[in-house]
This record gives sequence, structure tokens and C-alpha cells, in this order.
Amino acid sequence: MHDMNLLRKFLKLLCAEKKRRKKLSAQYNWHRLARHNQLPPKGNWRIWLILAGRGFGKTRTGSETLRQWVREGSAKRIALVGETEIEVRQVMVEGPSGLLAVHPPAERPLYEPSKRQIMWPCGALATCFSAQAYEQLRGPQFDTAWVDELAKFQDAEKVWNQLMFTLRRGINPRAIVTTTPRSTQFIKKLSQDPDIVVTKGSTFENAKNLARPFLDYMFKHYEKSSLGRQELYADFIDDHQGALWNSKLIEQARSSFQNIPLQRIVISIDPAVSCGAQSDETGIIAAGITTQGVGVVLEDFSIKAPASAWIKRAIDAYHRLNADRIVAEVNMGGDLVEQLLRSYDTSISFKAVRATRSKIIRAEPIAALYERGKIWHAQHFPELEAQLCTYIPGVSPKSPDRLDALVWALSDLLLVPSCGHRVWLA
Repeated sequence: MHDMNLLRKFLKLLCAEKKRRKKLSAQYNWHRLARHNQLPPKGNWRIWLILAGRGFGKTRTGSETLRQWVREGSAKRIALVGETEIEVRQVMVEGPSGLLAVHPPAERPLYEPSKRQIMWPCGALATCFSAQAYEQLRGPQFDTAWVDELAKFQDAEKVWNQLMFTLRRGINPRAIVTTTPRSTQFIKKLSQDPDIVVTKGSTFENAKNLARPFLDYMFKHYEKSSLGRQELYADFIDDHQGALWNSKLIEQARSSFQNIPLQRIVISIDPAVSCGAQSDETGIIAAGITTQGVGVVLEDFSIKAPASAWIKRAIDAYHRLNADRIVAEVNMGGDLVEQLLRSYDTSISFKAVRATRSKIIRAEPIAALYERGKIWHAQHFPELEAQLCTYIPGVSPKSPDRLDALVWALSDLLLVPSCGHRVWLA
């Protein structure tokens, strides 16, 4: 009887172990889980460029593709390239869809952050690189590369050129690029290269793995917008005829940025007149000016929220950035805007501005500064830049809140007298 009980326990444990292994096998069976456009294209290609919306599963695709190539033995020396060291580690390596997560425990590689290396049990080795330090790509050689969010890189073409020189090991060195597109000349050139295999995909293709509230919000607020075309459907937002800004100007502003001391900083507010489902956002932009007279767009804090929320956000930014002034348009709210701000903080320096001229007359001098290289962008501002490149004076039906806040900030810094002297004149 005792032996029978032991046998039953053994069989029960054996059955449980079989179920566990079956579940584990299904969890790591990428060919069963992946959609068709997440699997490597057929044919003898060298570069696979995946242009896809947010949440498509780009990171998982990159991780799983490398895992497959390592198992096949075709990937032995690998370069992992992200925008920053932090993003390489937190997204490509340790993220929920990163390299460590997609491997079953028995195959999981060893990650050594101090060496920026990942070692597989089979001997394959990956080295992590930041696009900000792309010169580190001089010297080493690889048979495989994975580049994540190439369109975000400050010097994307320079990084790419250095990487291409490293892909010289093995019989058929290959690279996979996973990115949400941006309308830059370089990314467009890559997507049109006949030697590059391009896969496109949208956010909504991965709907079963994304939160329903997220999908509902994206569809409601961005599905028909220019920003949604880029971030959800992976379309290139082409320049609009008649717009004061274009992608070339924005790209120039971003690539010219230098992290140098600023002479003054202002927080600019274009307040929304209401807070409802159909209301505009309140545009809140932080900008500064260098001692050489270059305007620098620092941060975009724009938000759709009640007055109490955007006031707190603006004042928090004012103190955190040690700003010199808050500038706010008061056409609709009159003295109420200043009263609300001072009800939260009486110490702020405040300047009210009124739109006595048309938007195009106010915006044209700022656009001219962009053309002369007198404006830098400290980072990528997708919503703001989409407004700049798609707003056509006299045609666009909606007043762009972020654009207005930008114009007020840069006008205060570069076009009007400040502190008893004129900083710079357009």
C-alpha cells in the first residue's frame, strides 16, 4: 500500500512536470507566437528594416530574431546599438521583451553590465553600444547587429556608417533595425534602398497583447492625427505645402543642439479656455537662450487638464529649471491667468502677452530663426514637431497650442527687449 502511494505521488509529480515543460515550451515557441511580419523575411538579404508603430512588438522581434540566429550558429559576434546605454540595458537586454526575457532558463545568456557584454552558453558574444558614443564602433568587427529606434538617434547617419564598417565577419553578416519612423532624410533613404528589406506594421496589429484602455485612447485621440500616422501606423509625415516649418528645419534644430550654459530661461503657457473631451491642450514650453543668442527649446510640458493641474506643472517647471519668467497668453482669460498662477506661488516672475497680431505674423519671425539655424531642440518633441510641420496658416482649422506656446517663449527670449537690453534681433 505504501509503495502504491509513493507511485501515485511520483506519477503526479511527473505529470505536473510534463505540464510545466509543455507550458514553458509554448511560452518560448516564437514561431507559433509571432505574426507573419515578425518573422525574418525569406531570401538572401543583408539588412532587415522594421518600421512599425508603438507597441507593434518591435523589441520582441529583435530579441527573438537574435535568439534564433544564435541557436543556428549564424550569430557569433553581435553589436547591440541603442540611443543611450540606459536604453540598451533597460529595453534591449533587461526589458520585458529584451534578450534575457525571451530565452528559456537553460539557454539564457549571461549579462555583464560592467563589460557591456552578453555571453551565451554556446560562446556567442554581444557587445552593447550607445549611439551617443558611436566612435566606439571603430575597431571591432561583427557578423550580426541589432539597432533599436534608429530614427531617434541624434546622429543616425554617422552611427549607421560606423556600424556598416563593422559588419565584416562570417559568410553573410546581417543587421536588423527596429524603429518607429520619423520623417528624416536619412530614414527615408534607408527605407527606399533596394538592398534593404522593409517590413511595416501598425500598433493595432498587436492589439491582443496591449491594454484595452491604451488602444481605446490611442484610437480616439490619435488615430486620425498626423502624429498618429507616424507613431501608430508607421507612416512618414511628409512636409505640408504652405507650412512654416518642415522636417528639414526640425532635423537641423535637433542635430545642432549643444549642451551649453543658458543666459535666460522662460516657461511659456498657451492656456486652453476649457477642459473637456473636445478641448485643446494647454501648451507649456520651456525654452532658453545661449550667450551667443541661440534659442533652445528645452522641454514640452503641454497637457489637457484642469487649470489647477497645468498651473502646478508650469510652476514646478519654473522652479526646477530655475527659470527667469513665466510668459502666458491672456487673450481669453485676462488677468485670471496671472491670478491663478500667483494663488499657487506669489514669488514667480510673470509676463502677460496678448495676441494683437495674426498667428502667421507672430510665427513667421520664429520660423525665420529656424531657417537661420538660430533655434535648437534639446530633444525630440513628437507632438510639438508634428504641430509645427502640419500647421498651415489660414488653412488648418485648429489653433495649435504647443506651437503658440513655442512662439511666445522664443519671442520673449529673442525678439523683445529683456532686462533693459535687447538680447538678439531677428
